[in-house]
Amino acid sequence: MPVDSHSNPEECDCAPSEREKKLIERERRLVLPEISRRRALGFGALGGLLLAGGATTFAVAPAFAESYPSWEDVEAAKASEAAKAAEVTKIEGLINTLTAEVAAAQAEAQRTSDEFYEAQQAFFDAAKRADDLQAQADEQAALALESAQKAGRIAAQLYRDGGDDTALELFFSGSAATADDLLARLGTMDKLLERNQTVYAEAVTARDTAQSLSDQAEAARAERDRLQQEAEAKMVAAQEAAVAAQTALDNQNAHLDDLEAQLAALKDDTAATVAGYEAGVEARRKAAEAAAAAAAAAAAKAAEEAANNGGGVVSSSGWCRPSGGWRSAGYGPRTVICSGGYCTNPFHYGVDLASGWRTPIYAAQTGQVTYAGWNGSYGNYIRIDHGGGIGTGYAHIDNGALYVGYGSWVGAGQVIAGVGTTGASTGYHLHFEVYQNGYPINPIDYLAARGVSV
Repeated sequence: MPVDSHSNPEECDCAPSEREKKLIERERRLVLPEISRRRALGFGALGGLLLAGGATTFAVAPAFAESYPSWEDVEAAKASEAAKAAEVTKIEGLINTLTAEVAAAQAEAQRTSDEFYEAQQAFFDAAKRADDLQAQADEQAALALESAQKAGRIAAQLYRDGGDDTALELFFSGSAATADDLLARLGTMDKLLERNQTVYAEAVTARDTAQSLSDQAEAARAERDRLQQEAEAKMVAAQEAAVAAQTALDNQNAHLDDLEAQLAALKDDTAATVAGYEAGVEARRKAAEAAAAAAAAAAAKAAEEAANNGGGVVSSSGWCRPSGGWRSAGYGPRTVICSGGYCTNPFHYGVDLASGWRTPIYAAQTGQVTYAGWNGSYGNYIRIDHGGGIGTGYAHIDNGALYVGYGSWVGAGQVIAGVGTTGASTGYHLHFEVYQNGYPINPIDYLAARGVSV
């Protein structure tokens, strides 16, 4: 029997009843929105600042519609075909806008995070070049000093052998034997003079080379500092884009289910919509419970592994091994690896600890998370500021396995993530870095000095 469009909506079953609406609202308050972990963590959690910058709060004004239709609006719209059609158009527009804004925000977050990675690596390379040039300059300066000292010793020997007085001694010699002896000494002096000239030339060359290298090192340090500022700016941009992406995603999750259910209700499919909506809420509730149980199991496993493999066990220095895996690569030059749409830096600025999927990653020291999200060939990446100019980085984290966010405070040995193979990676492992005033240093040596072996 056809339903009169002017009849009471509660009687025609064309919209949720008051009881159904209360049930739905209660369930929605109890259950977290369904969020894709890949999207939420891969793009929504990007951000932070380099160690020198400190924490920054970003305020991003959402561009989303501020008014969404209520179920009362939907019920009222069903009073006439024209109103219903208008409401359908409005809701469809809102759904399309939500979807487009999420896609655009996530694309911008991806772009800015990749730019941050490139700027970060350029800064790292410039810092290494400055250090290398200064080391070469110091080496040449030491060589110049050594050569100058050697020339001085030869000059002293010449003086002891007669120096300029030798010719006078020869002129006034009283016998051929004396003359022969003096001539022999002159031959030795010639050799010493020749050698001294060579040594002196070496000293001058080393001195000039040292000065040139020092000038180049100074220029390289200036470029390093410029690139560090650029990397900080790129990091801020990535953080802002990440906030916008997360805001868009949260906004979509907060409204999309309602809008789709309301749209179906306006198209006279209310009964199925309400049933499906409630089923979806129940499914998300169960998923949330399962995720909580999995997190608890992971924490228990982490504690067990920490006791068995040395990972996460805090030493008397306050530092710990960031993973229980075995060392698969050290600090220094390496073959470029291309994977996942990215290529690695030809210089390996950290140490790789290989282990199984989602094995625990621990904070190596107490500190504050200054970045947690996607970062180019590092894949999912966490950066922690430990104070005093020291920081650490953790890369290739599994999708959905970032357990801390930007601004979080963590303790030494706390589980912060799970091992993955995101970014430019060919197997499950943690890429771990240590930063001193923002510059990557050898983490193996740094931890060894603090009683931690990797």
